[in-house]
Amino acid sequence: MDPLRNPFSPGAGAPPPELAGRDEILEAARIALHRIRAGRSEKSQMLLGLRGVGKTVLLNKIGELAEEIGYHVVMLEAPEGQCLAEYLAPALKSTILRLDRIEKAKESVSRAVGALRGFASAFKVSIGEFSIAVSEPPMADSGNLEVDLPALFLAVGQAAKAADSSVAILVDEVQYLKEADLRALIVALHAIAQRGLPVVMFGAGLPQVAAMSGEAKSYAERLFDFPSVGQLGVVAARQAIVQPIRGEGAEINPDALDRIVSVTKGYPYFLQEWGKHTWNVAERFPITANDVNAASQSATVALDNSFFRVRFDRLTPREQGYLRAMAELGTGPHRSGAIADALGRSVESTGPLRSGLIRKGMVWSPAHGETAFTVPLFDEFMRRAIHDWQSPRDISRGGGV
Repeated sequence: MDPLRNPFSPGAGAPPPELAGRDEILEAARIALHRIRAGRSEKSQMLLGLRGVGKTVLLNKIGELAEEIGYHVVMLEAPEGQCLAEYLAPALKSTILRLDRIEKAKESVSRAVGALRGFASAFKVSIGEFSIAVSEPPMADSGNLEVDLPALFLAVGQAAKAADSSVAILVDEVQYLKEADLRALIVALHAIAQRGLPVVMFGAGLPQVAAMSGEAKSYAERLFDFPSVGQLGVVAARQAIVQPIRGEGAEINPDALDRIVSVTKGYPYFLQEWGKHTWNVAERFPITANDVNAASQSATVALDNSFFRVRFDRLTPREQGYLRAMAELGTGPHRSGAIADALGRSVESTGPLRSGLIRKGMVWSPAHGETAFTVPLFDEFMRRAIHDWQSPRDISRGGGV
């Protein structure tokens, strides 16, 4: 069928044509936003899930909801290896400037500008010039992030309150935050919650973020809700495929629909990929199971060459060998000892490999001593490529692929 009318949109953070199965998460976010806007206490939220389940899409949708309600939205993505101050300070500047438009908030905004200037100076971040005068001594300039970030957030929160406004800070890829940055962020949100100021955070990250937060500060579980964003149930997965097709005046047979849901296991990104390729293969509607089967090869190749390969190519040969050993053991999760045995090494010697893969967001620990892929169906990708490789034992000892 006409590829120009193809309704499906696989891509990083690209909104699907039908956001199915996420009503509960969005409703909880909407309630939290309204409660904080009304001056009531409510937890911030961390959306947790594997790659390709739509966390970024949901975070963007929450940002849209916040703007509709009247929030100033600060949207951030935590890059690997970069300090939080480097990208938070410039983002907060634009929010403070918008708050300055409210006449009765100008005194509080002036204090917030002073805090931001002090913060930027302490952490050597360029934020450009302000036209807003500051009459008070510098704030948030000790150089201790766990002291300065709460001071900055409090100043911004007080300015928002004075302006009868509110601020939503959205942070994607939270797992890439440095431990000190995450700890300071939690302390800052704790200070905001204690004073009932209109600032809330919504984060998104891999499943290990819950444990990271708890390790950073023991009271994190009382500051955050941790909604799980997983694969879609059968009804929602079917809806994610059939509604966009019907929106284009086409139809899909029930057995074809069942085939797509089965092969993708309900993972949103894979649903979009199969939907796209099936649409392009079909010559007429209704779309049939034969169309899905014919599209599966091109969909798999597309995933292997992009979604999977881009992550695999970031790894060292030894890290690749570790993941190959996991794949040969099955879907997982797997005990660390079983993976070490497959590599012919001790658990202690493979520990650094495992830790490095966790930092890169490739694996996580669902329970003590267990390891699982953060990328759905990655084990299947690995097994498709295994025949071209050396044994995992050879790779783990330094061989190439």
